[in-house]
Amino acid sequence: MIVYLIRILLLALFVFLIYAIIKYVFNPKRKLELAHEQKNFYMLDKKENIRKNFLLTYKGVLFEGEKYLGTTDKAFEVISIFIFPKNTSKLQGLEKRDFEFIEKEVRRAYPNAIIDWKSPIKEFLKAEKS
Repeated sequence: MIVYLIRILLLALFVFLIYAIIKYVFNPKRKLELAHEQKNFYMLDKKENIRKNFLLTYKGVLFEGEKYLGTTDKAFEVISIFIFPKNTSKLQGLEKRDFEFIEKEVRRAYPNAIIDWKSPIKEFLKAEKS
């Protein structure tokens, strides 16, 4: 009887380990961290949750975007996004085209949104236009 109980417990432990590994591998937060370490682009966003900010990483810099809901001609949608870096000291080496790439990727997800940058990126992009 004890042998069967131990076998069932081992089987349950094995199933739990497989489940934990699969959950870890497909965790979006882990994918964001991996892209951040590899200096790739990745956007972590829950589009259905307007109140939750999105995170994105590009060239080793982590950005956060605040979404604001408003009305368009057809529906309620995200109409305004403010993007800011989590750590401004990591911005070294980024160019205007990098920020244009980020804007393009965010516009794919939110085509009706006006994208604004917070300091110091906002001043950098204004100086580039002059």
